[in-house]
Amino acid sequence: MNEYSFIVWQNNRMAATPKTARRTASREQRRDQLVKATIKCIARKGMGSTSIGDVAKEAGLSQGIVNLHFKSKDNLLNETLRHIADEYKDTFNTTLENSGPGAAEKLLALVELDLRPSIIDKQKIGVWFAFWGEVKSRPTYRKICDERDQYYDDIIEGLCETIIYEGKYKGFSAATVAISLNSITNGMWLSSLISPKSFDRNKALTALHDLLRSFFPKHF
Repeated sequence: MNEYSFIVWQNNRMAATPKTARRTASREQRRDQLVKATIKCIARKGMGSTSIGDVAKEAGLSQGIVNLHFKSKDNLLNETLRHIADEYKDTFNTTLENSGPGAAEKLLALVELDLRPSIIDKQKIGVWFAFWGEVKSRPTYRKICDERDQYYDDIIEGLCETIIYEGKYKGFSAATVAISLNSITNGMWLSSLISPKSFDRNKALTALHDLLRSFFPKHF
């Protein structure tokens, strides 16, 4: 290849790159648009009553576009569950990284995370429970949810183990604390969903703080 040919080849390559990037970004944006429309539909109508037509209408697109990107309703729902799981995981990891430096500070930050307005959003919580209600009959949902739960449980339990060691606490295990925190948080999520008018976020936070204090009085 002579110098002139190389320059032409290089210029063509550089010119083509933005177009490819734009096509990729456009596809990702379209899929994201459809997933967010699915979340709105499930929150409003429930999973069983949500159709591809509903999602297309919510997104302002044709059913053909939905089929082009996801092929089937099952694929779309799987991707929606992965989306909300990944979204939560990103926030969880950021909170873990930015809190501290001690295990107690990190545990408190992660416990309070579940009651942030952006997390305990009625629409998102409704979608979570819709998927949880289907895990027994949907192996894919179970796999995604189990992986999510195991990841968080391991981190929470690890932090509790450190606090137990630091405080020389006796009479209970880190697993017991992790299960207790998970159970009370899930209960609060459900309460916020079915009784949004009576649910009090500040009282819920106080209850979580009291639970931590009952286990770890030297730290909280």
